[in-house]
Amino acid sequence: MRPLVEPILSDELIQGRIDALAREMAPTLRDDVIMVTLMTGAFLFGADLARALSRAGCTPTLDFMVLSSYGAGTETSGRITTRLDVRENLSGRQVLLVDDILDSGNTLKMATAHLKNKGADAILTCVLLDKPARRRVPIQADFVGFEIPNVFVVGFGIDYNQMFRELPYVGHVRTP
Repeated sequence: MRPLVEPILSDELIQGRIDALAREMAPTLRDDVIMVTLMTGAFLFGADLARALSRAGCTPTLDFMVLSSYGAGTETSGRITTRLDVRENLSGRQVLLVDDILDSGNTLKMATAHLKNKGADAILTCVLLDKPARRRVPIQADFVGFEIPNVFVVGFGIDYNQMFRELPYVGHVRTP
C-alpha cells in the first residue's frame, strides 16, 4: 500500500524561498562558478535554483554528481557511493554544491572533500532542507532553504523507494 503524504512546504513557499536564496548568494558567486547538483533528489531544486540564479544575474556552469546512501529504506546506510562523477574541470574554480537534504552530514562532507580533491578553489554549499536533529557530522550548509523537524519527507524531487519525486511540494510520509 502506498503511504500517505501530508504536505508541509507548498510549491509557492518553496519557489519564493528559492528566489530569495538566489538573491542572497548571487553577490558571493564568482563569474567562473560551477553549480554541482547532487542527483537524484536535488534535481528539481537544482533546476529551479539555476533559473533563479539567472534571474539574479548569475550564469553558473552546470554539472552533476550521483551519490547514493539510502537504497530502499528511510535511514541512511552511512556508506556513500559515487555512481556518476562531475565532468567539468574544477581546478581553481568556485563550486556551488547543491543538495536536497542535509541530515546526517555524511553526504555533504564526502561530496565537499571529493570536490576539493578534484581541485575546486572554493566550495559553497546550498541545501533545500536542513534537518539538524539528525546530524552525525559537524557540518553546516552555507545557504539553507528551510530547517525542518526530524520527519521523513518526500516530494519536490525527494523519494521514498522511487515514489513521490513528482510531487510539487515537500510532505511528511505517514504510514496508514
